[in-house]
Amino acid sequence: MNWRRIGRCRLKLKMRCWKSILPAVKRNYEMIVISADQSTDAVSQLCPNCGLCCDSTLFADVELRAGDEAKRLKQLGLTLLQKTPARLAFTQPCACFDGKLCAIYADRPQRCRKFDCGLLKKVEANQMTAGAALKKISEAKKRAENVRGLLRLSGQRDEPMALTHRYAAAMSAPIDMSDKTDAERRGELMLAVNDLMTRLERDFLR
Repeated sequence: MNWRRIGRCRLKLKMRCWKSILPAVKRNYEMIVISADQSTDAVSQLCPNCGLCCDSTLFADVELRAGDEAKRLKQLGLTLLQKTPARLAFTQPCACFDGKLCAIYADRPQRCRKFDCGLLKKVEANQMTAGAALKKISEAKKRAENVRGLLRLSGQRDEPMALTHRYAAAMSAPIDMSDKTDAERRGELMLAVNDLMTRLERDFLR
């Protein structure tokens, strides 16, 4: 028996096997790289122009998850609250959000790491262009600012308070029945909040 010949045959078979699967391996690798690039590109295009998940428009607070170090996050600047006896959360608007970017992005909480809004998911899945998503972001931000403007007019000027909490405070205040504009302004505020929440639910929270 010629062991050398058998060895050469086995080597040829292995080479043929590798040659047959290399194109598939290469394609899979390229798809992974493209997917990662698309994800990073979508985040860099959308998130700095949005911030709705950080400025209290989408969330009034964000609960900490397993793996989050409360002491470390507090040292980094987050404002923590005891939401329930067993759960800590950090308040919104986030103290580490500068209006465009997260000041503690590398150390951000687990919930922040795992949250992708509906628009980001669609852009990453090639179901929507970044331009179309940016337009929806701009529309949502305009509506959120309209709500904030109406809250100021109603006398609710506590800007560090979460938007939904500000709205609740404004609506729970007594109505001045002698002031027609007060009632009209409250009705306008209700319609503006309903419009904003409908848009957020449709575009960001699905």
